[in-house]
Amino acid sequence: MKNTVIFDLDGLLINSEMISFQLYCDLTAMYGQRMSLEQYIHDYSGRTELYNMQTLIKTYQLPISTQEGLAFAARKEKEYFRQGVDLKQGALELLSYLKKHQYQILLASSSSKERAQGVLSQNGIAAFFDYMVFGSEVKRGKPEPDIFIKACEYAKESPQNCLVLEDSEAGIQAAYAAGIDVICIPDMKEPGREFCNMAAAKLSSLEDVIGWLKKRNSSLRKNIIRLQ
Repeated sequence: MKNTVIFDLDGLLINSEMISFQLYCDLTAMYGQRMSLEQYIHDYSGRTELYNMQTLIKTYQLPISTQEGLAFAARKEKEYFRQGVDLKQGALELLSYLKKHQYQILLASSSSKERAQGVLSQNGIAAFFDYMVFGSEVKRGKPEPDIFIKACEYAKESPQNCLVLEDSEAGIQAAYAAGIDVICIPDMKEPGREFCNMAAAKLSSLEDVIGWLKKRNSSLRKNIIRLQ
């Protein structure tokens, strides 16, 4: 029986992808270049900040170092975050349901602790989480399973009792490698078929997770009754 739910942050709980797109547009515009939303979705969505900045500089031939680009992006993101970052549809309702029904709730994000806790507090949902795991706490980031293995250790639960909610290919692959059932909830970029096949389910939004949990738990109860 699932009793622990592990959330990704960017693109899953918060609508941060549009902010990332906007700050990359800001950076390229400084040098007379223009990035389209289609280019962002195809080449940058769901990838690491380091990979994205290296690719951005190379693609648009920007006369800056990777560190300068990352520093610009961090400053710009803070400006946008201060203006507010929206929760994804159904996030608050799902967190409330899980807390009411005594699930353990965890965050497993490649984000920094300060950034993640700041945006969760800004939206009034930080208190829902029993534990949080960040990229700095593990040696290998997604798609390696380290961050989800660490989350299970924090929760003191086996992977079989946990459920991961993810939007990205790297996150889905990481959860699958950790032996944890994962629900794919795509954001801007639709994960490839091979990644969707790794998922226990693919849902359109966080709103659908409650129904999935209810249906799954009902099926498990019926199976238990039959065995008795």
